Amino acid sequence: MKILGISCFYHDAAAALLVDGKIVAATEEERFSRKKHDSGFPEKSIDFCLKTAGITAKDLNWVVFYEKPFTKFERMAKTFLSTAPKARKSFASAYRVWLKDKLWIKSKIAGHIKISPRKILFTKHHLSHAAVSFYTSPFDSAAILTCDGVGEWTTTALGHAGGNKVYLDEELRFPHSLGLFYSAFTQYLGFQINEGEFKVMGLAPYGKPIYKDKIEKMIQQSTDGSFKLDLSYFNFHYSDEVSFSQKFVDLLGQPPVNPKDSDQVREVYADIAASAQVVLEDKVLVIAKHLREKSGEENLCYAGGVALNGVANFRILKSAGFKNIFIHPAAGDSGGALGAALYVYHHILGNVKKGRNFTSSYWGQKHEDGDIKNFLDEQKIKYEKFEDKKLIEKLVGLLVRGKVVGWVRGRFEKKHSCRPEIEENEGPGKCKDKIQRGFPSVCPGNSLRQSPRLLRHQRE
Repeated sequence: MKILGISCFYHDAAAALLVDGKIVAATEEERFSRKKHDSGFPEKSIDFCLKTAGITAKDLNWVVFYEKPFTKFERMAKTFLSTAPKARKSFASAYRVWLKDKLWIKSKIAGHIKISPRKILFTKHHLSHAAVSFYTSPFDSAAILTCDGVGEWTTTALGHAGGNKVYLDEELRFPHSLGLFYSAFTQYLGFQINEGEFKVMGLAPYGKPIYKDKIEKMIQQSTDGSFKLDLSYFNFHYSDEVSFSQKFVDLLGQPPVNPKDSDQVREVYADIAASAQVVLEDKVLVIAKHLREKSGEENLCYAGGVALNGVANFRILKSAGFKNIFIHPAAGDSGGALGAALYVYHHILGNVKKGRNFTSSYWGQKHEDGDIKNFLDEQKIKYEKFEDKKLIEKLVGLLVRGKVVGWVRGRFEKKHSCRPEIEENEGPGKCKDKIQRGFPSVCPGNSLRQSPRLLRHQRE
C-alpha cells in the first residue's frame, strides 16, 4: 500500500510518502526550490518521494490532499460578502488566484503525477493536523488538540484518538482564532505573518507583560475554553494587507514597528510582545485544562501552527494536568501532508497503528560525499576532507577555541526549524551575541545526557 500526502497553496508546501504504513520520505518544497516557506505546488518534493521509494506514479494506491479546497473557498467567499464593501480589494485578488489554481487541485495533482482522479482523496485540514500528531506518537490513546490560524472553517478543535481512529468532537470557527490573534501582533511588531511568529516569542522574554490587561480586551474566553475575538481590533477577516485595526493601535498607544527596525529590541515593544505571549499562553492553557478534564486522558497529542509556540507548550506540559504530551516537529501545515496520508491509511482503510511509526524527523534528501565534492568543485570552493577520527578532533579543537561549527550529516529534516544548525560550547549568552542581531531566534539542540543541566522540566 503506497500513499502520497500533499500540502500546498498556503504556506510550507510539502509531500510525504507511506509504504505499507511506514514513512519512506517527507520533505518541504523549500528544500528544493530554495524559496523560504514556498507555498507552490510541491512538484520537486513529490518527485523526490517517488524516487526515494524507487516507484513511479502508477504504483501509488492513493494520493491525499491535506484539506478541502471548496469548503475553504466557501468560507472565504462568505467572509468577503459579509464584510463588503471593505473586502472588495482582497476578494478580487484572492478570487483570481483561487480560480486559477487552488480550486482545481485535483486536476493539478492528476496532471503532474499522471494518476487517475479516482485515486485522489481529500481530508479536512484539522484532521490532518490531528492525524500527524497521534499516528506518529507513542500513545495507544490520547486527547487531541489542534490550534492554528484557520483551516477550512476550523481554528481550534478538541477530540480523541484510540487504536487506529482519530475524531474531532468540538471546534471553534473563523474568524475567532488564536493563531490569527497572534499573527496580528507579529505584523504589528514588524515581522512577517506566517514566518515571524517565533520572533515574537523570542522577543517576549526581553519585556514585561504590562499590557496584558489591555490585550485581554481583545478576546473573551469562557471556562470551557471557548473564546471570541472582538473583531473591532482586527482587519484580517477583510484585509490581506493589514491584520490589525486603528483601534488596535490606539489601545496599545504605540505606532506599528517598521519592518526595517524589527531586529531592534525596544522596551515598549518587548513589553507588548511579552503581554501578547502571556495572553496566548493563558488562553491555550484554559483549553488544554478543559480537554484534560473532559477526556480523562493522560496523553495529549497537540498540532497546528500555534503548537509551534514552545513557551506556551511548556505551560501546557507544566500546568494542564497531562502526564505526557506529543507534538510532531512539523506541527504546522507542512506536517499536514504526512497527516493526510496517515489518516487515510489508518482511519479510512482500517490499518492498525503498530507501536511507534516515527523514530526520526530526518526523512529528506541525503547528499553523498561525491555529490558534495562535485558541488564544491563546480563552485570552486576550497575544502579539505577528513577521516572521521581526525574530523572529530578538528571539530573539538574549533569548539574549544570558541568557534561556531556548522555540520551537515545524513538526511535533512522535513521541518526547517527543528534540527540544530549550529554547535557551540560557550552557553546561550555567548551564542546569542555571536549569531544574532537584536535577540536570539535559533533552535539549539542538546543530547539527552545533557538535558538535566539545560532544561528545567525534562521528559524523555
